[in-house]
Amino acid sequence: MSNSINNMYEEIRVRNYAKISQQKQDDENYPTTTSLNQSRVENDVLRLYRMNSAILIRKDHIRLLKKSLTHLNEEYECLDCSRPWLCYWILHSLEILGERLDHNNSSKIVGFLTKCQSPEGGFGGGPGQYPHLAPTYAAINALCIIGTPSAYQAIDRKGLKRFLSSLHGEDGSFSMHTDGEADLRGVYCALAVAKLINVYTPEIFEGTENWIAKCQTWEGGFGGCPGMEAHGGYTFCALAALVLLGKTHFCSLKSLLRWIVNKQMRLEGGFQGRTNKLVDACYSFWQGGSFPLIHAILTKEEKAFNSDYWLFDQGALQEYLLFCTQYPDGGFLDRPEKFRDIYHTCYALSGLSVAQNSPRKLIVGSPNLNLVEIINPVYNLVHSSAANALEYFNTLPIPD
Repeated sequence: MSNSINNMYEEIRVRNYAKISQQKQDDENYPTTTSLNQSRVENDVLRLYRMNSAILIRKDHIRLLKKSLTHLNEEYECLDCSRPWLCYWILHSLEILGERLDHNNSSKIVGFLTKCQSPEGGFGGGPGQYPHLAPTYAAINALCIIGTPSAYQAIDRKGLKRFLSSLHGEDGSFSMHTDGEADLRGVYCALAVAKLINVYTPEIFEGTENWIAKCQTWEGGFGGCPGMEAHGGYTFCALAALVLLGKTHFCSLKSLLRWIVNKQMRLEGGFQGRTNKLVDACYSFWQGGSFPLIHAILTKEEKAFNSDYWLFDQGALQEYLLFCTQYPDGGFLDRPEKFRDIYHTCYALSGLSVAQNSPRKLIVGSPNLNLVEIINPVYNLVHSSAANALEYFNTLPIPD
């Protein structure tokens, strides 16, 4: 690393160890359940900052992820209707860590996901389940990570286009499934898969940018639908969707930036998902992943904007993830004293990639040990997987 980056990292470390006297919350002598929980998390974080080192335990994460392909404990039973998500979370995490599955295991996953595909178009949460936009996004991302001709060809593009069209509402929103709820997840999932595998048409997404704009709240972030509270996950979905539509001017960027920079916790270094909530590692991506998109918008629209870094404290986020959220035997958890799981492992690693890979890299600790692959934040795929899929599918005609 250059001297300036080393100096920046040292400043971050000095700040972290000064937090106990400067940045712990002040409950103004009126403790509440919220303030007591916040104090407990702060104490846990400070203890871990003193005890641990900033080393990515890559081999332990890889071992856990590979084992999880075939062996999950009973706590995952509740995700039986989300099995394509498990495939995506594991495959994406492995690829961020620089690891890929062999041909045999990849082929088994392609075969399984094919069984999840509905004759109506789209994918269900498991074989025989009704199609739903969330597992459709997960399944298509997983197939694009595998990236073989058989994986690409497993996707029924004509059926998918028909499925997306059926979920489009007159107001521009998207239902998650037939007669299901409409929220920003649906908009994002529909746009991401449509663009990725080249079934996008303006007619399918008519009025969608106007509906997204109605979801931006007085705080500056986006709620799941008009009138809901600003939330990190929905905010990412809204901004990424507007990027995919090429209509980012429908977002009030100034108010969004004011809201999102204040979601990075002063002491912990990680992000919270909503105002007055606890830090959570998954928001390392759901909040952190918006910053490269904001950076690109500002670079295009603001001639005076010139920065080699994202507009948040990248070093502090990396420290939170490496010091406080790695389970000693592999996997990530949302915050200290919680349990590891595949979901938080995926989005913690996605956030770590974002935090490292600004135009000028900023890597906490040893680059040889801690550097991870660059992701395309719009799709949350490793850059090469997204590029390869886009190149392949853009050679194919949009199905009728």
